[in-house]
Amino acid sequence: MGARLALLLLTAIVLVVISSSFVASLVMRGPRPDMMIQPTARQLAILATFAEKDRASATSAGLVVAPVPADGPRDEELSRFLMEALLRISGMRQAIISHQSTGEMIASLKLDDGKWLIMPLPQHGPPPGGWKILAEWLGLIIIGSVLVSIFAASKLMKPLRLLEQAVAAVNPDGTLPHIPETGPGEIRVTAQALNGLSARVKAATESRMRLVAAAGHDLRTPMTRMRLRAEFIKNDEERQKWLADLEELDRIADSAIGLVREEISSDSLEQVRLDAIVKDIVTELRAIDMNVESGELEPATISAGPLAVTRALRNLLINAATHGQSAMVTVTHLGNRSVVRITDTGPGIPEERLNQVFEPFFRIDIARQKSFPGAGLGMAIAREIVTRFGGEITVRNRQPKGLEQVVSFKSANGRSAS
Repeated sequence: MGARLALLLLTAIVLVVISSSFVASLVMRGPRPDMMIQPTARQLAILATFAEKDRASATSAGLVVAPVPADGPRDEELSRFLMEALLRISGMRQAIISHQSTGEMIASLKLDDGKWLIMPLPQHGPPPGGWKILAEWLGLIIIGSVLVSIFAASKLMKPLRLLEQAVAAVNPDGTLPHIPETGPGEIRVTAQALNGLSARVKAATESRMRLVAAAGHDLRTPMTRMRLRAEFIKNDEERQKWLADLEELDRIADSAIGLVREEISSDSLEQVRLDAIVKDIVTELRAIDMNVESGELEPATISAGPLAVTRALRNLLINAATHGQSAMVTVTHLGNRSVVRITDTGPGIPEERLNQVFEPFFRIDIARQKSFPGAGLGMAIAREIVTRFGGEITVRNRQPKGLEQVVSFKSANGRSAS
């Protein structure tokens, strides 16, 4: 946008300069020769009469009388204008106007004794080299216009660049780092608005976190009372239904509190071996009979919180093993990033719902909710952890079936080696 703005300013300035230069060129051309030939012919007629009557005085006064007209290409049109003007003033007289190599025009008038009066004609147009000077002036104006346009565009774009930098620096919790409220007035106003927006977003986020945490905590007391009452239900089948529903409510409360905990967590960064974490999770899940396998595990070190990363990857692997029938996980490198790739052989997710997979309490099919335990917050918690440590997470369908979950982190100190 800055380049387009600078180009717009440059175009406007150059158009104005070219228009004014065109008008200046019209002025520099001077009057048309046919308009100025009449007074010139009158002067030449007087000088020719003077030369014919007193040749000696005329010569001593500086008039040039030659036996032949002046050399140089003849201007037939101007010569005709001059003879017509002389005819109107003093009678018929032969006259020739010729161009010299220096750019001058010379008038040659035939006198009554057959000789020629040679007189230079006055120049009414631009001086010699005038067009070169005009071109240099235009070049100087264009160069100056470019510099002024770039400077003006940079000044106008400064608040927009501030907005761009602020958006790029948004924290995972949606807040902005504090922006110094210094500089020109428009910069200060923009910085104040962004800082105010960040403060309001942070307050709203913290309020939401407190609300969710309080709700999850407050649910524990009535659920405990309900669990105690359920134990006294005599019908075994009915009692088990009540206890199962209460167990699911307990998982939902725990997951909600866990999600809030992850959003407000500020774990210190450590050098974490991503391949070792994945290997430990696979061993843990296989011990509880989950269909999880590990493929290539390249040594990879990242900067993150070990417990949080473990929780995120465990959630993703459990999701693949539970909903995708089986899970295969690998750790590889792609450029300067360490990539964890989890694939399964399940039915996948409808394409139109892929963008909802990280939403809290997301379910592909409500009817399947009873078949697979969980509160539907595992993916949301995983994304919260991954983005907090500067990572990226994507989910896409495989062909012909299955789902692929890809998590990538920036490698610490370049590519790790075992």
